[in-house]
Amino acid sequence: MTRYLITGGTGFIGSHLAEALLAQNHSVTVIDNLSTGRFDNIAHLTGHPNFRFAVDNITNEIVLDRLASECDVIFHLAAAVGVKLIVEHPVHTIETNIMGTEAVLKAALRYRAKVLVASTSEVYGKGIKVPFAEEDDVVLGPTTRSRWSYAASKMVDEFLALAYYHERSLPAVVFRLFNTVGPRQTGQYGMVVPRFVEQALRNEPITIYGDGNQSRCFCDVSDVVRALIALSAHPEAIGHVFNIGNTEEVSITQLAERIIKVTKSQSTLEYIPYSEAYAPGFEDMQRRVPDTRKIQALLGWTPQIKLDGIIERVAQHQRGA
Repeated sequence: MTRYLITGGTGFIGSHLAEALLAQNHSVTVIDNLSTGRFDNIAHLTGHPNFRFAVDNITNEIVLDRLASECDVIFHLAAAVGVKLIVEHPVHTIETNIMGTEAVLKAALRYRAKVLVASTSEVYGKGIKVPFAEEDDVVLGPTTRSRWSYAASKMVDEFLALAYYHERSLPAVVFRLFNTVGPRQTGQYGMVVPRFVEQALRNEPITIYGDGNQSRCFCDVSDVVRALIALSAHPEAIGHVFNIGNTEEVSITQLAERIIKVTKSQSTLEYIPYSEAYAPGFEDMQRRVPDTRKIQALLGWTPQIKLDGIIERVAQHQRGA
């Protein structure tokens, strides 16, 4: 039995990760302040003998120290999430991401726990070399656009984790997630698939931000969780950065059309300028496609669930099935 600590564990990804680890007979402790996560996501786990839950901030040094002392591996998922939240609350974004990661790394170092730090495809910024590989150069927008504060803060998280590995020999792994989707994800903070599915199930117009030509790749949360658990167990992952995502690229307009087809919806498409959806001068990436050869070479990992299957799983969850 390995003892795992998951920060941000009541979130969409963290709750699925906790489930999978418990199913493998590991011990799981979750810490979350419930600012964006939901207790409902883990309520069904609370009776499990190997599960514990602490409601607190990861910057509470006393609580985090206690939990870190009782674990072997930390999945650090706690972060500010969603474009809407990031644009509207940049101070919260920067402080949560950087200060929270620093607190986790310090606690992990104290007890020599392995740490897997969640990062994001956002760190590739406005790069035009597609697909994005882990060693590619990065181009961000200006600091006057708060939208880039998330990418910059997660880059600092990566620098911190790798610095702790190189300078202090902390076993650390960084993983960059590309648009993870699945049951329990909410559209409240701008997540596109659950928002589109909810509109489709209500036969409401599907609201597309921008011109809809921007493209993304969507990976099912179950595939992501498989990759995370495998990375945590592989000694050669330590000290490295890995992309995790699907390589099936689709434009946002095509995504909306696929959702309408899968859900048999009567919805129409409605386009809203970025300036109205977020803020004047908002910038977005045109394409975001991962190069996943590195993680495939190490683990033999590839996503198993295609886009239509992902959409159906999200729709079933929203229907309450």
